[in-house]
Amino acid sequence: MSSDRAPSGTSTATSPLDDVQLDAELDAAFERHRKELTGYCYRMLGAPSEAEDAVQETMLRAWRAADRFEGRSAARTWLYRIAHNVCIDMHRSPQRRARPMEMGPASRTADLVLGDQREEHVFVQPAPDALVVDLSADPADVAAARESIRLAFVAALQHLPPKQRSVLILCEVLRIPAAEVADLLDTTVASVNSALQRARATLSDLRPDGLDDPLDDRHQQLLERYVDAFERYDIAELVTLLRDDAVLSMPPWDTWIQGRDEMRDFYLGPGCKCRGSRLLPIALNGCAGFAQYRQTSPGVWEPWSMQVIEVADGRISAHHNFLYPEMFTAFGFPERLTDPAPDAG
Repeated sequence: MSSDRAPSGTSTATSPLDDVQLDAELDAAFERHRKELTGYCYRMLGAPSEAEDAVQETMLRAWRAADRFEGRSAARTWLYRIAHNVCIDMHRSPQRRARPMEMGPASRTADLVLGDQREEHVFVQPAPDALVVDLSADPADVAAARESIRLAFVAALQHLPPKQRSVLILCEVLRIPAAEVADLLDTTVASVNSALQRARATLSDLRPDGLDDPLDDRHQQLLERYVDAFERYDIAELVTLLRDDAVLSMPPWDTWIQGRDEMRDFYLGPGCKCRGSRLLPIALNGCAGFAQYRQTSPGVWEPWSMQVIEVADGRISAHHNFLYPEMFTAFGFPERLTDPAPDAG
């Protein structure tokens, strides 16, 4: 009887036992790096739905190429190499995602005309902190990660060519050494350092001002006052919480307004449809966020907008409203609230 063993010095296919071991190792690597990969893809693409699609495609490509992964590089480097290529493949549209504030000047509430809604891919979209940040990590690392997913920073990243964007995220946000980044991008350390220098120069004029620590006690007290005023629709109280130069945006419209008085006029005018709303908390883009349910009939509230509340110098500096009801179920919120409403805490 002939032996099934291959002659010494020749290669052979992996055994079922080897396959099982490889499957387990891949599963462990994927799960260990999934959240970090999702954060990378979100910063690259500017939308959580695209980021999750990119991570899923990364996993599929990794599985298909598993037999070619021989441990020449760390699993993390290998996965980022694939994720980078996936994001480049997905980034075909000449339209870069942005915030309304980058699309044109502010409008006066008295002259406000919303016009047609813009397509979803036009705007940077909000992402839950829990989706893209490892909240169990060291508090200093969590704070730094939250700063790197702020809406303004993600929008600023979109000004960079994809390679520079990737290098900046990998080196400065994820703190991967330049030599490792060069390996995963199939380039040289000199090329990585050059791309990083150009990216820093481009972002030097775009880097947003700092925001208050969302875990600060004063910040939490401000948010409690905001929720109380908004749910009671006490606009006189609400505007006292705003900075003089606060902004309000409403994707999928590219219209935005700025200034405490303009925002007061908006809340008392077009925004009065929000009277009677309920707010449920969610951490979004390193800031406080709220799922806003608008009352549609007695005892019934339907999804209306995802709010991102930015705070600087102890007052609300931005009130971003993303009017995409489909986000509610994607972010784990109920399809509607009924009286009595769930406890927002």
